[in-house]
Amino acid sequence: MQTVADTVARAREVFDSGTTRPLAWRLEQLGNLRRMLVERRSEFAAALASDLGKHETESQMTEIGFVTAEALHLEKHLEAWLRPRPVSVPLAVLPAKAWTQLTPLGVVLVIGPWNYPLQLVLAPLAGALAAGNTVVLKPSEHAPATSAALARWVPEYLPGAASVVEGGIPETSALLAERFDHIFFTGGEVAAKVVMRAAAEHLTPVTLELGGKSPAYVDATTDLAKAAKRLAWGRFMNAGQTCVAPDYILATEDVLAPLEQELVKAIRALFGPDSARSDSYGRIINDRHFQRLAGLADSSTVVHGGERDAASRHFAPTLLRPAPGDAVMAEEIFGPLLPLVPVSGADEAIRTINAGHKPLALYVFSDDADTRQAFAEQTSSGALCFDVPAAHLTVPGLPFGGVGNSGMGNYHGEYSLKTFSHERSTLSKPLWPETLAVIFPPYTKVKHRIISTLVSPSGKLSKRLGRKTGKKTGQ
Repeated sequence: MQTVADTVARAREVFDSGTTRPLAWRLEQLGNLRRMLVERRSEFAAALASDLGKHETESQMTEIGFVTAEALHLEKHLEAWLRPRPVSVPLAVLPAKAWTQLTPLGVVLVIGPWNYPLQLVLAPLAGALAAGNTVVLKPSEHAPATSAALARWVPEYLPGAASVVEGGIPETSALLAERFDHIFFTGGEVAAKVVMRAAAEHLTPVTLELGGKSPAYVDATTDLAKAAKRLAWGRFMNAGQTCVAPDYILATEDVLAPLEQELVKAIRALFGPDSARSDSYGRIINDRHFQRLAGLADSSTVVHGGERDAASRHFAPTLLRPAPGDAVMAEEIFGPLLPLVPVSGADEAIRTINAGHKPLALYVFSDDADTRQAFAEQTSSGALCFDVPAAHLTVPGLPFGGVGNSGMGNYHGEYSLKTFSHERSTLSKPLWPETLAVIFPPYTKVKHRIISTLVSPSGKLSKRLGRKTGKKTGQ
């Protein structure tokens, strides 16, 4: 049986062989990844249904199809993104050429979560392969069916390029004891600190995709019925187990009252009068998480929903009116509970948001330009979206990542390529003519004047060059 150390050593051996560097190899791996998702779509969909009760359509939209589109986007642009980028050279170094180029890091470890156990393992994988790395994947043990499917199919479609290590804390600990060139972790804050401490032993850079309480602010200028439909979709997709789901809603009381009724209508429109009978509504990942959510709901005030069944892990979409100090407002919910919190207006909403950790996403439903600008200028979050939750993940040109406690680093599209690459600086200066002689010792008064002219923005030579180009010097 291959050990964790053997798996990492094999990944290192493949990378050191140089086979991963050519563009053709990278494109081949991205194509193989897409082929795996297409040819094994039914197996992956069945695994996601087993782990999370996901409908096949939701799995296609948020997991299988999402990664397929990400890989295709990387394939389409990879050659252009990998081209060397020229950099201007100062007069003192001429004649010379300078450029930067993205180079592979080496062996990458991707540790995935359980809530989107396919997407959040394979989307980073796509970026790491595009960058020319080999990859070790650690799927979540809390989504065992998806983990098993990845362990079965990844080695078949991506031999040598990617490997899978299954298991729980012992296997993860063994992986973190190994030396990697980058660690990409998606999960919670407590585990992220463990990853960072382990990475520090090898001075390994990390990307941390975490979570946080992503707020939504709604005011009277928006269409409450349409806003409610989008908020309900974003909150209760995957039974609320989404890192960018709206975690709570801030609004004035005269908005919250009608919005609450619109949310009830939206929930029924999305999942029917009884979500337990809806095959479009997912299930809670495990009993421990189910009981945690039950405790949060029971310690607050339920105004809609709250029905649950421990045996099937069904937990109905639930609206809450929390009191100050309720536990549901003190931690990331990560489930189908949506607190409705009254504020006096946008100013108090902004103060409330800024009093906590910086969220992974912030959603503002308002047609007022000043309100939008206030949230844009006075808050900090991984993403800011107006009038829609969660959809920013589908825009390949936008980086996805948090700030502060909601994460560090980002990925998707070209940002994935940069995350998993080193942008190396290169300078090429011919040996003839030897223009560097002026800076070589021994130093003379003449050399001092020449060097002072070259390096000073206010020097005579710089001024003459500025007049010739029509540009001001010193800028």
